[in-house]
Amino acid sequence: MIARVITDISLDREFDYLVPEELENSIRPGSAVEVPFGNSRRNGYVLELAESSSFGNAGKLKALAGLSGSRAHIPEKLITLGKWMADYYCASQEHAIRTLLPAAVRSGKVKALVSRIFYLPDQKAAEQFIIDNADAKRVVKRVETLKLMLRLREGTLTEISGHPEYSPGAFDALRKAGLISFREETLRRDVFGDAEVVPGKPLPPTPDQAKALAMIDDIFEHKVPQHVLVLHGVTNSGKTEVYLQSIANAIRRGKSAIVLVPEISLTPQTVRRFRSRFGDQLCVLHSRLSDGERFDEWNRINSGEAQIVIGARSALFAPLRNLGLIVVDEEHESSYKQSESPRYMARDVAVMRGKLENAAVILGSATPSAESIYNARLGKFLLCRMAAQVADKPKPVIRIIDRRLDPIPEPGSSNLFSPALIDAVQERLERAEQTILFLNRRGYARSMSCPACGFEARCPECSVNYNYTYSRRREILSCHLCGAVVPAPSVCPECSSPEIRYHGSGTEKLESCAHGVFPGARIGRMDSDTMRSSADYEVVLDKFRRGQLDILVGTQMIAKGLHFPGVTLVGVINADHGLSMPDFRAAERTFQLLTQVAGRAGRGDRRGEVIFQSSKDSEVLHFASELDFDGFENFDLEFRRMLAYPPFTRLIAIVFRGENESELANFAAGFASALEPYKHDNMRITPPAPAPIERIKNKYRYLMTIRGTGLKTIREAIRVLALHRPHPKGIDIAVDVDAQYLM
Repeated sequence: MIARVITDISLDREFDYLVPEELENSIRPGSAVEVPFGNSRRNGYVLELAESSSFGNAGKLKALAGLSGSRAHIPEKLITLGKWMADYYCASQEHAIRTLLPAAVRSGKVKALVSRIFYLPDQKAAEQFIIDNADAKRVVKRVETLKLMLRLREGTLTEISGHPEYSPGAFDALRKAGLISFREETLRRDVFGDAEVVPGKPLPPTPDQAKALAMIDDIFEHKVPQHVLVLHGVTNSGKTEVYLQSIANAIRRGKSAIVLVPEISLTPQTVRRFRSRFGDQLCVLHSRLSDGERFDEWNRINSGEAQIVIGARSALFAPLRNLGLIVVDEEHESSYKQSESPRYMARDVAVMRGKLENAAVILGSATPSAESIYNARLGKFLLCRMAAQVADKPKPVIRIIDRRLDPIPEPGSSNLFSPALIDAVQERLERAEQTILFLNRRGYARSMSCPACGFEARCPECSVNYNYTYSRRREILSCHLCGAVVPAPSVCPECSSPEIRYHGSGTEKLESCAHGVFPGARIGRMDSDTMRSSADYEVVLDKFRRGQLDILVGTQMIAKGLHFPGVTLVGVINADHGLSMPDFRAAERTFQLLTQVAGRAGRGDRRGEVIFQSSKDSEVLHFASELDFDGFENFDLEFRRMLAYPPFTRLIAIVFRGENESELANFAAGFASALEPYKHDNMRITPPAPAPIERIKNKYRYLMTIRGTGLKTIREAIRVLALHRPHPKGIDIAVDVDAQYLM
């Protein structure tokens, strides 16, 4: 038997090894093994087993050194998924397989917490010892310790040693005599903390929910050829209840389930609702967990102790057996795209894993992606619309306020709030109702300049003007591209003028201005500057839920998934901001974000109101103000069809990075020339040119794109060129299949 193994060196190459006879019954695809490699030993994973070697004479092959006892094995179907990811996303096999395991599990360095539980193995023998030595002064400590153990029955050493009767010497003597023994128990690091959850029951389904559940049952029972359902439900239509009842249905069938959410900020409230229904059947996997917590959660899943996994992108690779259902909530979100190799899109990989494991896949959203809607129109996916809100709540009233028509603000006053928005917020404060103020930019200001000499603060390692974000609370300037942080100067670095100016607005400034415009209001803020851990999310959201905050200011992390019946007003400060991005998806992202944030208003008994503040007229804003998804989708798809953009074509972006621009340009041109033989009539290749963001972290960036149909052959050629063709030192190649951003 031959084992094809990849090692922990990124060579994108399999190596054949003989399987020793003693391992033939225990080795399988996904097994973690140790192999002789040159003059050393390396760790690796078995990709497949074969009867013959692709390298000729099998007799010359080295044998596996053995199974790796310290590292986890990978389920065979996940190995198949990893091989597909490596091929499709032009990544090395090692990178793809590594993605399947959390680092805490993969390294083998994190261990389970083990506790010793001490107990009396023979209670009668202990009682007899006490009787026999009732008057023996030399063992009085042992007698007292045994009496303590008889009272406690069992306990850890910490628990036992806290009692006055305990004597370390007597305890050790009793252990040596066999009167006290211990067993080891594995402790679980509790990711839920002390959070209490009230058990919940399924709700009677609405007609729309019943229709969705029936379609999912058809997939479970294989009555339809499709295994993917696009659940297009308006905000507050009850999609989560459909998820919950579908998962319960899968569990009744002996299956397991994965639920993906796009933001870690959504995880706490999602987990709370799912725990109320499923209790300890639930596991959580996301990047905010400690290594120890992630290790324990993964092993609970791997052992079959948990049947339901909730988490962000990486939870898709949970080692569940007998997988029956994958839910991708807010499936349109770009955060499902991995930014490092392999640059996979979790939504699409979920569809592939569902196919490999014969599982149903639900893609849920109030604003489905163009790709999902297009696949539904082609009949590849099923489509279920949920057009009515739960309890038939009316849609919020949405107004577009043109800031160009506002009166000129008085000197020193804030220009962030239109008079209409100020009046609307004030009205909510008087009625003890809650408001959400949305601005999709963090920080206090976007740029710093000096009016005296014209100096503009820019990151020296990046090429975008005004790319420093100013935080007044921390008095720093930070680059949102490379992450560099410098102290904010108190005077101009060029001419020492104290009259420096800050321009643009972020959520920190919005919060500050809100305190000035609405004195006495209780205001909270949620953005990446204030939310450093999952506990931070919980604190702010819990205050808002309990009515201890009147106004919640935030970025897109408050735009989706949050259910607060007390919110009757949502104000969007710069509703047209995203439309200025030089990206063909800009209109779609703006429409989705506005629709999602509008859905936070009016989820209680009162009808909601939404105010879009804008400085330009746009069809996208008008579609969003009418919550007209079909109208926008037809408008956007027609634009993409005319220009041959996805979903009518596939898109591959290749970014070349290097410190020497001329060398980089020459290499990129040579790379493009090598792809010319694979070009055909249904393909458009944009030759390498400086990227829209030309330089990041002192590295120049050149971008080439390929879009069209029938890209499999050229994708294979790109993979070989990027991974196996030598290229100059200092030049990196990033291949992004189904790219979401072209910046």
